[in-house]
Amino acid sequence: MNVMAAQMLLQQKSTPLYVYDLPELRRRIQYLRESLPAHVKLCYAVKANTFILEEVVRLVDRLEICSPGELAICQRLQLPYEKFVLSGVYKEPGQIRQLIAEETPIGIYTVESVSQFDTLYRAAAENQKQISVLLRLTSGNQFGFDESEIERIIRDYAGSSFLDIRGIQYFSGTQKTSVKRLKRELETLEQFIESLEERFGYQAKELEFGPGFPVSYFQGDSFDEAVFLREFSGLLHELKFKGTIALELGRSIAASCGSYLTQVVDAKHNHAENYAIVDGGIHQLAYYGQFMAMKHPYIQVLSDQNRDSDVQASEEEWNICGSLCTVNDILVKKLPLRNLQIGDVLLFQNTGAYCATEGISLFLSRDLPEVVLLQDDGQIVTVRPHTQTNPFNCPQK
Repeated sequence: MNVMAAQMLLQQKSTPLYVYDLPELRRRIQYLRESLPAHVKLCYAVKANTFILEEVVRLVDRLEICSPGELAICQRLQLPYEKFVLSGVYKEPGQIRQLIAEETPIGIYTVESVSQFDTLYRAAAENQKQISVLLRLTSGNQFGFDESEIERIIRDYAGSSFLDIRGIQYFSGTQKTSVKRLKRELETLEQFIESLEERFGYQAKELEFGPGFPVSYFQGDSFDEAVFLREFSGLLHELKFKGTIALELGRSIAASCGSYLTQVVDAKHNHAENYAIVDGGIHQLAYYGQFMAMKHPYIQVLSDQNRDSDVQASEEEWNICGSLCTVNDILVKKLPLRNLQIGDVLLFQNTGAYCATEGISLFLSRDLPEVVLLQDDGQIVTVRPHTQTNPFNCPQK
């Protein structure tokens, strides 16, 4: 969102505020489509941003859903079940049995453990239905199976009339800038898939892979995304595996469409340091790894248009702090700004992924910011008003 659009928006809305630019979202997904091989499917990680789902679902092939709450949101929005990939390290068994019993089938279930597999298989058998599953291969953490468990399931259940074992799911992290690392992961996955065919005669139809594409959040990042995507696409073209490849992306799809606006409400000078207090904070704004205080994200300052600007003012370093009563509430340290004053609004860019869904939003019972969508014609649609959180933290009597 550009400065002019932000200033017009602030004539109608107050801070703190999340803004999601739908035209930018569409441009971003189109760019990814054009940069990746044509046969590759895009799977959107719902956890990255739930407020843009109605737009995203028309532009991607799948939605990765990792909790009952995310599923409820998708159901409330009446999104198509056939695009759902029901994932997550914990799946509530009662809900799984209920979903499988329903007439409308979920597109794909991922399987993360032996107990999950047993729940899914028994529910499918009880309802005399075939369900589609992906077996998640662990990358060495608490998620998924190791190779031996997947081999056992393939050996014992690949021919089951209740299971369509589509293939393998794999995800090992985010913000991966190394094409060499992605190459090693893809080669390892391909070798494992080939071993399943050699040992058990099983041919995987699908590979859902989380590449963890990086997003440039901070000034000075030297990441060249065009080169990165071109090299990664080359890796996909080189694969011997000819089944469906779906890339699970969240941050890479959603980040660029988001802006977060927060107003300077106080300013002070303590022990030779400048501090600006804003009406937002770390409970509403989280970049990858919470590096914000140590690095400088992309920020624009929106000053009162009626205020005379001091063009001769020198830059000063400011520590931008939120409104929480904790010393940890620092958004940026030593940010060079010119003539910053109370009433100015800071526009943080690339905040479309996780910022609204990952923050410690109930801390100090501060209100949740309004969330608006910016449409093609410049119209603003509120999809969540400013919401009080104190009822959630108050004992019920």
